[in-house]
Amino acid sequence: MRITAPCVVLLTWRLDDAQGQPIDELNEPLEFFFGGDDLFVKVEQALDGQEVGFETTVALEPEDAFGDYDSDLVCFEARSLFPDGLEPGMQFEGLPDGAVTEDMPEAIYTVTEVYPEHVVLDGNHPLAGLGLRMHLKVCDVREATEDEIEARTLGEPVFSVVAGPPPDATLH
Repeated sequence: MRITAPCVVLLTWRLDDAQGQPIDELNEPLEFFFGGDDLFVKVEQALDGQEVGFETTVALEPEDAFGDYDSDLVCFEARSLFPDGLEPGMQFEGLPDGAVTEDMPEAIYTVTEVYPEHVVLDGNHPLAGLGLRMHLKVCDVREATEDEIEARTLGEPVFSVVAGPPPDATLH
């Protein structure tokens, strides 16, 4: 079966930065809805019309993937708003209750620095601003179900940070 919208593709990949340094690797094939919201546009363009066994490398500039880095999405909040055990790399959905920063979008915020009096939060995707190289292999192709076509996705986006509970609930 050729890859044509709408269908479901089973892919493996290796994701490198523009300098060839590995970022992520998916060795166990994963299904994606083709012709919807699961894949980057440039990835869909590369896969369109291909079949099982097709392999390619797609160069993704920031605007093709996770966007440019936006320094306006970085903020400082009081350390007292966060639970004990806070460490860089932890992620929270939205800003904590009592946050003083205004007009920030709903996003997954990553703790980048922890100081005695404040915490630095970054609402950018961890790969924002990076050029990426995605090495793809098509493992299978199948027809999409009516439910998949209606939803335009197979579930949670793989290419975004996984959302978790609010900061006052649980640490990630």
